Amino acid sequence: MDTRGRPRTPALSPELIAREALAMIDEEGADAFSMPRLAARLGVKAASLYNHLDGRAAVIEAVRRLVVEEMDVSAFDSLPWLQALAVWGRSYRAAFARHPHAISLLATTTISSPATLAMYEAVVTALARGGWPREALVDVLTGVESFLLGSALDLVAPPLMIDPSGHVPHVPVLAAALADSPGSDKAARADRAFTTGLEALILGLERRLEQETAGA
Repeated sequence: MDTRGRPRTPALSPELIAREALAMIDEEGADAFSMPRLAARLGVKAASLYNHLDGRAAVIEAVRRLVVEEMDVSAFDSLPWLQALAVWGRSYRAAFARHPHAISLLATTTISSPATLAMYEAVVTALARGGWPREALVDVLTGVESFLLGSALDLVAPPLMIDPSGHVPHVPVLAAALADSPGSDKAARADRAFTTGLEALILGLERRLEQETAGA
């Protein structure tokens, strides 16, 4: 087969740039991300990236889209808001657990990608349909998302995150609780903590809504 004249690397596109940027963040961390380094990974000059995406902010939003596309928002179309939040929450945590280094980058940049806005629209629409007043929608969304991001970070935390060694007399209850915590498997502990927190969060939101509607 004659391959003369074919490019050695795939032609640049917004999708290729975004996927390479996410791969770089996954491998090297958010602090390593820059347009010159991304261009070097792609074997092009930095100026070439700007022909496809309008600068660093646009690349970050393209990366955000890739992560968001790994989340499941379909439940908001078919399930009550409480159940849908649980389905979405688990998929949200799983997506960011696959890309933990992206959290600090995405959580500190303004959100404007259509995919992310569509996801948020699905969430708040379901909340509104469930009876939440409009002025509370963003607070509920932000509160849930903050918990989910923290839970995703917990999945990639060190195996020994809390070490009371040498301080047991000063923190006896904490030390005993850590000693009595079932099992030493980090992933299992993180799953238990997430399930406990998610159930408590959803129960609290349910009661909060009852209070909101009772006082209406």
